[in-house]
Amino acid sequence: MGSTKFGNFDEFCRDTTLPVCNSGPWGGCQLKGISLSDNRHLGNLGSIILCGVAIAVSILLLLRSERKRAAVGRREMQAFLIGYTLISICEIFSVGDFPLNSSVRLAFSAVHIGAIAATTWILFLNGIVGYQLMDDGTSLSIGLLLGSSLLFLIGVGYIALDTGFSFTGYWNSSYDLPNRGIALYVLYLLLPLLWIVLYLVLETVLVLRVLGETRPMMFLVAAAVTFAVGQVFNFVVSPHICNGTSGAIDGALFQTLFTLVSVVLIWLFWSSITEDDWPMDPSNPYP
Repeated sequence: MGSTKFGNFDEFCRDTTLPVCNSGPWGGCQLKGISLSDNRHLGNLGSIILCGVAIAVSILLLLRSERKRAAVGRREMQAFLIGYTLISICEIFSVGDFPLNSSVRLAFSAVHIGAIAATTWILFLNGIVGYQLMDDGTSLSIGLLLGSSLLFLIGVGYIALDTGFSFTGYWNSSYDLPNRGIALYVLYLLLPLLWIVLYLVLETVLVLRVLGETRPMMFLVAAAVTFAVGQVFNFVVSPHICNGTSGAIDGALFQTLFTLVSVVLIWLFWSSITEDDWPMDPSNPYP
């Protein structure tokens, strides 16, 4: 593995605010945010506020989804929104820099990491739903979705907890530079990205080949672009923002904003392809 950077978190955590970074010692620009009493501070206030907005928007979209009773994948989309709500709640305390007890912050960070793994998996399953390999919304379909996503939530969350609290000591080597953590690197960074890419591919094929439409692609492409922009802010631009504002903010604020926009666009995309007035080919087996 020599000089490879695969599995290393030192540079990521040096340059931005990630929930995984709460379980390790990092350098880089110190996020200061707003000064409080007793040498305490409140960092990433913008992210905290945007997470509150994200929770409210998710609840609104959940209610709007409930009204689309005939829509394919309604329950699956609602599961995705619930996952995103959990991510936003945890992000308030993991990325939002409250003057919290470190153990509390580690616990929220672990659930946040697990929720990201589970929610991106649910998004991927949403991409499969439109192909009607099994009836959507049934007990079997929802049971498989919830069961598999809970495995991601609990499994990845446990690894993050064990890394932070050293229950078993198995992951202690991740504290040594370059802070290599292969399991979390794959389960928290790489697999979620894979699920997102596969969702985009599946939905593109569904819209262009099955529905024979192009209009919904505007929402899907816009969602992909806004999500990518958020990641660029978080992983590339963040240190420049932090240094330029003397630690007032970093890229996490923009990542939260663009991810929220992306989720709304994903919902609008789903809503647009489940309309009742698509000019369908009678020979097409898909509803």
